[in-house]
Amino acid sequence: MQPPFRKLTANTHAARWRMREHVRAGIKDAAAVNQFKGKVVLVTGAASGIGRATCLAFARQGAHVIASDRDIVAGTLAADTIQAKGQYAEFIGADVTKPDDIKGLVTAIVKRYGRLSCAFNNAGIEGVQANMAHYEVGSWNQVIAVNLTGVFLCMKHEIRQMQTQGNGVIVNNASIAGLAGFTSACAYVASKHGVIGVTKVAAGEYADLGIRVNAICPGFVSTPMLSRLCGDEESQRELADWLPTRRIATPEEIAEVVLWLCSPAASFVNGHALAIDGGFLARVRTSPPARRTVAKGDGK
Repeated sequence: MQPPFRKLTANTHAARWRMREHVRAGIKDAAAVNQFKGKVVLVTGAASGIGRATCLAFARQGAHVIASDRDIVAGTLAADTIQAKGQYAEFIGADVTKPDDIKGLVTAIVKRYGRLSCAFNNAGIEGVQANMAHYEVGSWNQVIAVNLTGVFLCMKHEIRQMQTQGNGVIVNNASIAGLAGFTSACAYVASKHGVIGVTKVAAGEYADLGIRVNAICPGFVSTPMLSRLCGDEESQRELADWLPTRRIATPEEIAEVVLWLCSPAASFVNGHALAIDGGFLARVRTSPPARRTVAKGDGK
C-alpha cells in the first residue's frame, strides 16, 4: 500500500497540469475573441439565418460589422442587437441584384472605414419548387439574379477595393446543392454550382494579390429558408432523422466556419468549396425513410 502523501502528490500534479491547460485555453480563447479586432467585415443577407449569426460571431471577435440586406427592418434589428451588446455594427440597406446598390454599398464602407477586410456574400433565395419542364422562366431568372449575379456583383466591387489595399478575404455562400443535384430545384442548384464556379475563378485570378476567395456549402440548417421548404416541425424532425447526424445544423455552426476561413488559420485555403453537411454527401440515400409509424413492406 502506497503512503497517502504519494497519492496526494500525484493528484496535486494532475490538478496543476489541468490548471495550466485551463490557463492556456483561456489565453487562446481571449486571443480568439479579438482576432478580428479592427477588421471591417461586410455580410450580405444579414437579416436572418446564417447571415445574422455570422454578423453576431464577427462582432463578438472585435470586428466592425456592416450588415446589409434588402429587408431594412430585420437588418436594422440585427445591427441593433449587436450594438446592444456593446459591440460594433452598422446596417446599410442594399439589393444584391442592383449593380448601383452594391457599388454604393462598398463605396460607403470604404469612405467611412478606409478598407474592406472580409466579405461574406450570403444573400440568397430558394425559389419555387417545380420540375424542370414546368419551371417558369421568370422564377428561374429571379433565383439566378439573387444567388449568382448577386454574388458576382458583390465580388466585382469587393475585389476592386481589395486590389487597391493589397489583401482581403471573401467567402461566398454556396450550398450542398452546388455539389450535387436536387430535384424540383433546378434554378437553385444551377445558381449554387455557379457560385462555386465564380469562387474558383476569382481565387485563381487574385491569389497573387493577397486575396483569398472560398465558398461554404452548408447542408440542412435551421433557418427561415428551411422552415419555408419543410413546413411544420414534424417534417423537420423527419428530415433530421434522414441525416447521418440525426440533427439539423445551427446557423451558429456555419458562422464559425465562415470566421475560420476569414482568419489567419486558413491563410493557405483558397478556391475551396467546403461542405458543412454533417456527412450528408458522404453517403448515398435516394429517398427519405418511411414514416416510423408505417410498417416496412405494408405498401401504405
